[in-house]
Amino acid sequence: MTEMVYGSLPHSGGEPVLPRWWRTIDKWTAVFILLLFAIGILLGLAASPPLAEKNGFAPFHYVQRQAFFGMVALVVMIFISMMSPVMVRRLGVLGFVCAFVALLFLPFLGTDFGKGAVRWYSLGFASVQPSEFLKPGFVIVTAWLMSASQEINGPPGKTLSFAFLVFIVGLLALQPDFGQAALVLFGWGVMYFVAGAPFLLLIGMAALVVLGGSFAYNNSEHFARRIDGFLNPEIDPTTQIGYATNAIQEGGFFGVGVGEGQVKWSLPDAHTDFIIAVAAEEYGLLLVLAIILLFLVITVRSLLRLMRERDQFTRLAGTGLACMFGIQAFVNMGVAVRLLPAKGMTLPFVSYGGSSLVAGGIALGMLLALTRNRPQGVIGDHFVGRGRGTLGTDQG
Repeated sequence: MTEMVYGSLPHSGGEPVLPRWWRTIDKWTAVFILLLFAIGILLGLAASPPLAEKNGFAPFHYVQRQAFFGMVALVVMIFISMMSPVMVRRLGVLGFVCAFVALLFLPFLGTDFGKGAVRWYSLGFASVQPSEFLKPGFVIVTAWLMSASQEINGPPGKTLSFAFLVFIVGLLALQPDFGQAALVLFGWGVMYFVAGAPFLLLIGMAALVVLGGSFAYNNSEHFARRIDGFLNPEIDPTTQIGYATNAIQEGGFFGVGVGEGQVKWSLPDAHTDFIIAVAAEEYGLLLVLAIILLFLVITVRSLLRLMRERDQFTRLAGTGLACMFGIQAFVNMGVAVRLLPAKGMTLPFVSYGGSSLVAGGIALGMLLALTRNRPQGVIGDHFVGRGRGTLGTDQG
């Protein structure tokens, strides 16, 4: 495993941790993540005061909490990004076990905060959403099982990961939280594809997803209501989608001006699920395009760096984390512009939410750790080097 992770080139273990971390980390990705967090604080200043006033708090109550949880997330992200792939795997497995147990007890000990879905544990001073912490752990465990299954006499890792997937998706659907269930399913599908899944099998899985969606539509009023609202050609202007659509149209290219937006007074989730509507109304299309570009660059840069990685676990885990990060942003913004049905999903590192921010910090810390430069060369160099070594031995 050591050779697979670090390659056959000499590795200097005497370099201090911080200089080695700074030299090997993807600095551009780290900077873009910080920019996303800064944009989130900026939009929180615009979106959250109406809600704070409604709930009897100081005007910037939610902004201060977002700044606090965001700083915790950044510290956690930096700490995890210094870890080796082996340490990331251990942390991911431990986190998955804890989040999985929390998810099991959620129907009995959780609360819905009046939203009709039991997704949170109330701690009094804050709330915790286990599914947010389950996602990075699930990616790590899945990557570990799939990579182990390709070793000689390895375990049936793909089958085991599929069993975990079915059970977790079932638990999330019972909350109901079809958005997170779809996100977990997507992450597993991407990793399975990268691990070499037959294309026909993926088509079969897509058909099963369609059948599962039909079953949920016929048996879940919550799911059916959201699908019907999405398919309805006429938008009710008094719904969240109606308010968000109007705000995006009013913003135009340059926005109506800082603090001049009205959607934050109408949308109860303006600071979370529909934060992009606030950005579009007050700052216009230009800021929205900048946010899209940041998410796109983070995802694509990470995938390009992972393409050079030889270790199967690192490649699979990094791909799963990067794709789930990118698709969650796509779903959040797609809902706001009515490309997708309402999902109740935050915009990573931008929306308000302690669980979302801290869990996002964990996931991005793992991604930064897995995409660090390591002295391994490229795959072609590895085989050329081995061939030369074998030739030299024969000659000797």
